[in-house]
Amino acid sequence: MIRDRRAPGFWPLAILFGLFLLFLYGPVITIFVLSFQGPQGGLTFPMRGLSLHWYQVLWQGLGVVDIGAALRRSLALGTVVMALTVLLSLAAGMAFRKRLAGGQALFYVTVASLIMPSIIVSLGIGLQFRLIDSGLKWLLEAAGATGLLESYTTSLGLFTSGLGAHLTWTLPFGLLIMFAVFNRFNPAYEEAALDLGATPWQTFRHVVLPMIAPSVVGIGMCGFTLSWDEIARSSQAIGDLNTLPLELQGLTTTVTTPAIYALGTVTTGVSLLVIVLALLAARAMRRRHAA
Repeated sequence: MIRDRRAPGFWPLAILFGLFLLFLYGPVITIFVLSFQGPQGGLTFPMRGLSLHWYQVLWQGLGVVDIGAALRRSLALGTVVMALTVLLSLAAGMAFRKRLAGGQALFYVTVASLIMPSIIVSLGIGLQFRLIDSGLKWLLEAAGATGLLESYTTSLGLFTSGLGAHLTWTLPFGLLIMFAVFNRFNPAYEEAALDLGATPWQTFRHVVLPMIAPSVVGIGMCGFTLSWDEIARSSQAIGDLNTLPLELQGLTTTVTTPAIYALGTVTTGVSLLVIVLALLAARAMRRRHAA
């Protein structure tokens, strides 16, 4: 009987990889386990009981923080960011298939936001919108629109500055994925469809889009998950209403019970749910395309 002999370095590398996985996912598993403690539970081991008590506490609210509203805001912002990331990345990927004047410079400017410190991007966007506020107030005052001037607060908001800040983080990833997809795409399929009398729109809808659909789903998943847990780019650009990650960050200094672990488990669960749904959708599209 011939045995599959491992290379001499297999087990050391396997142990190193296992330690890496433990370092990567150990904190998540720890928070998940500690969130199911009993009413007398604390923030560290050993566990004191086993129950859903802290999830009930979370559902009732943590002090003055409205967790439900923050959750809805994060879901809404993540959904809009996901949709715009998919649309803009797909449009840019189609456009960059042809030679564009200034296209290389545009690409580098877009991707440059990945290497910029996130807090600097957030501060810059916040400052930009504050300058917009000053300009709008000056215009309203010059126009004598006293009523509008008194009711006007700020242009900083969830779907203005906050949306822009999140797109500076998600769009470069979407563009890089779409450029890689179209770099391997065989244009012969499009040419065959056009030769058979299909219009450019029909070619895109019935030929190109089904072939790249799994990648489009991946871009959407990437856009949502990156927006869902973003803190640094939101901190100075989101306005008066916090997203769930910002509320979670603030609660770490005031909440000293496992309820904070329950909240962390819920946010992680949403991210995992989106990833699983995206993988299932991509798998179904691959099977349909193969059929």
